[in-house]
Amino acid sequence: MCDLLRINTNRGVMIGDGKQRFSKNGTPINQFLGTSTFSEYTVIHEGCLAKIDPSAPVDKVCILSCGVSSGARISGASRIFGVDLNPKRLEEAKNFGVNEFVNPRDHIKPVQEIIAEMTNGGVDRSLECTGNINLIISAFECVYDGWGVAVLVGVPSTDAIFKTNPFNFLDERTLKGTFFRNYKPRTDLPSVVDMYMNKVFKSSVGDFNECLLITFQQKLEVEKLLIDFNE
Repeated sequence: MCDLLRINTNRGVMIGDGKQRFSKNGTPINQFLGTSTFSEYTVIHEGCLAKIDPSAPVDKVCILSCGVSSGARISGASRIFGVDLNPKRLEEAKNFGVNEFVNPRDHIKPVQEIIAEMTNGGVDRSLECTGNINLIISAFECVYDGWGVAVLVGVPSTDAIFKTNPFNFLDERTLKGTFFRNYKPRTDLPSVVDMYMNKVFKSSVGDFNECLLITFQQKLEVEKLLIDFNE
């Protein structure tokens, strides 16, 4: 990850001078992750800018994020387990490639033991997307000995403590984290947009709107802000 532009959830200012570019009635407004992509206009470091196909619909591709880049189905996984306490999410999960569903409330044993039994030892890869420390532990303990890798996608609490039997590491399980699936935004994001334009998403993860969780669109009237564009 780039040392200069690495993700810092506490940084709300420009890297060059440590100042904001947004203000309202004279009050400075910080930028989320240094980009503030939910605003209609923004000022960003040039390293955060990616050139994409100009014919791509910006109302769709503007919300491309780690939810798309971390897709298991796109990566070629065959058995994809979804774990959730809400059974109603199963049908929606199928749009993302989930073909087996586990509800921890349906079992007495810990969910990692259930998955290990269903897979004869564990999964090759697991992704934890909530940041809940107990689920992070479950995700790690459900991967296969020798080559299983658990990937932390959700952002845990800063005071969360990870606890597991040290032998889980000696058995050559791996725990790692990721921001944006280790994508290089300036080069990899344009390729994701190209996948959409070439209908790759439709064949691999369903309709693009479903892939991005776009359920409806509504035009909003928003208050215009005075933005200082001085670098």
